[in-house]
Amino acid sequence: MTWRASVLTLFPEMFPGPLGASLIGKALEKNLWSLEVRDIREHGLGKHRTVDDTPAGGGPGMVMRADVACAAIDAARAANPDAPAIYLSPRGVPLTQSRVRALASGPGAILLCGRFEGLDQRALEARQLEEISTGDFILAGGEIAAMALIEACVRLIPGVLGDATSPADESFSAGLLEYPQYTRPPTFEGRDIPPALTSGNHAEIARWRREQAEHLTKSRRPDLWTLYEKDKP
Repeated sequence: MTWRASVLTLFPEMFPGPLGASLIGKALEKNLWSLEVRDIREHGLGKHRTVDDTPAGGGPGMVMRADVACAAIDAARAANPDAPAIYLSPRGVPLTQSRVRALASGPGAILLCGRFEGLDQRALEARQLEEISTGDFILAGGEIAAMALIEACVRLIPGVLGDATSPADESFSAGLLEYPQYTRPPTFEGRDIPPALTSGNHAEIARWRREQAEHLTKSRRPDLWTLYEKDKP
């Protein structure tokens, strides 16, 4: 079964965007994954296809209506019934590589891209949407976040990357940040490639990479380091 991304957005013209380029775009052309983009306004109300209204209780901005959002979600689920439905939101659970792996191993994902001041809470509850955040920052809408999630999943699909082992040593894959990478020339502006990497000793190379990954994680992401230390055998 082809992994399928179903995107619900008010700006369908934003897709495929970066998802149509490089290895991800080539994989899309080869049908290693599929992209379905649905315009939420198709479920809007009245002559102007209204999708939002003023916040209950007052306040600035507008809120996406529950009836409109749920109609869009239901239509997407009819075409992709087994895929989890996700709402991209800064208040969601942080996206992790482990969640990406789980999503990539499934049938795909239905991604609702928010706009305005947010989505009526009743839609989240009625359709049991999973709220996911791509970081502690605010975007104008969920489209860029949806693209990031899709790319993170698609690159794990067999056949998408040139080397099937590429994801194995990446940041977060083993609970650590990735070690530094080097290539030719051997010396650049007075800086040499670390001798361990040119030694030809595979055990020494593996040891150096592990030490570097641990050092980077401990210094840059103490939160990850704490979890790594806790989970180490």
